[in-house]
Amino acid sequence: MDAFHNFILWLNTYLWGPPMLILLFGTHLFLTFRTRFIQKYTFKAIKLSVTKDTSAEGDVSQFGALTTALAATIGTGNIVGVSTAVALGGPGAVLWCWLTGVFGIATKYSEALLSVKYRVKTSDGTMLGGPMYALENGLGQKWLAILFAIFTSIAAFGIGNTVQANSISAMVNETFHISPYISGAIMAILTAAVILGGIKSIARVTEMLVPFMAIFYVLGCIIILAMNSEFVAPAISLIFQSAFTPHAAGGGFIGASVMMAARYGIARGLFSNESGLGSAPIVAAAAQTRNPVRQALVSSTGTFWDTVVVCAMTGLVVVSSIISNPAAAEGLKGAALTNMAFEQIPVIGPIVLTVGLLTFVFSTILGWSYYGERAIEYLFGKIAITPYRLFWVIAVFLGSIMSLPLVWDMADAFNALMAIPNLVALLLLSPIIVSETKKYLWEDRLDEVSDEPIPIVGK
Repeated sequence: MDAFHNFILWLNTYLWGPPMLILLFGTHLFLTFRTRFIQKYTFKAIKLSVTKDTSAEGDVSQFGALTTALAATIGTGNIVGVSTAVALGGPGAVLWCWLTGVFGIATKYSEALLSVKYRVKTSDGTMLGGPMYALENGLGQKWLAILFAIFTSIAAFGIGNTVQANSISAMVNETFHISPYISGAIMAILTAAVILGGIKSIARVTEMLVPFMAIFYVLGCIIILAMNSEFVAPAISLIFQSAFTPHAAGGGFIGASVMMAARYGIARGLFSNESGLGSAPIVAAAAQTRNPVRQALVSSTGTFWDTVVVCAMTGLVVVSSIISNPAAAEGLKGAALTNMAFEQIPVIGPIVLTVGLLTFVFSTILGWSYYGERAIEYLFGKIAITPYRLFWVIAVFLGSIMSLPLVWDMADAFNALMAIPNLVALLLLSPIIVSETKKYLWEDRLDEVSDEPIPIVGK
């Protein structure tokens, strides 16, 4: 097992090395220019996301699809990931993380557009979509579609299940001294209660959970920034300076080059918002939407909320807290840095952070269960759904009581393998993305219903 783990670590140095980061960030930039800076429509997209359109075809509302995607996306990366980037890449990593989110909006928009355009409908009316259908129906590359579905189904059990459950059980055990067996059993029961009802049940829960958890966590961040008010401006200045000039060690920060700041900032941003991985488009295809562009705009706001808002807030909190108390931050990394920042709020600070992590992680388990389910259904049909859901619940419990460093590293590898076929679809189908955007957005026809028939499969 040690030899296998070493092989996975070696593989990850290539899969998540400079070529992948350049490919992903380069795709963000390419699609930003191809869509004429789709980011300028963000506030229009936010307005659309809370507009119900039950007359359109789909399984859940646009908002339900968005919150399900956000549930899977907003997780430990927003809290621990940003702190890790600051610890390893210096304060400049925060700006690179933020820029990844800004440009990643175009990629999230594009992959959702393709997912809705090439979605299909089962004989019982269920909508199916995602990169596997864009690869098969848009590019005619079924072998790439199968590879994407295989990678997604495996990655889901890692990054979306066992490692998340392990994070919760370890934190609850450390904070409240509750056995992982107890917390694991409770988590498995709660997961079963939600996912056995399918996407409609998951969407109902995430529609309530995601706004609560995001607002709750952001309020905690705002309180800390108010307490650190005299250090916020210096923190912003330091973040910008360190993003483009080397940062010397001292003041609670380790020394970091511009390359390190960019590397860790971009990597954490990509891990957090998942733009380009091809996960969020799977649930976008289930949305009740009149045309592909309408839902694509709604989906793009997921990256805005995840990285441009939540990750940026975490970054400001961590950097300003280090400046205000460098001695307390000395030698701290990852979660310990975030914990140090939240301990500034008397009594309830650690509770706010704990509740934030608990809700972020549990929601990730729900969102990724749907991604993996759709990948399994693409490979084996509807007959595989019920066994898959049961196995997912069992994996939640097992993940709670196991030590999972190997699973973490395997999940990273399969996430990268997911991204490759998805990026192929995005780049080769970019003319379709442009033509659809022109048809519905640039010609101001967002309210029009697409007249393209949705193929029915599994008759």
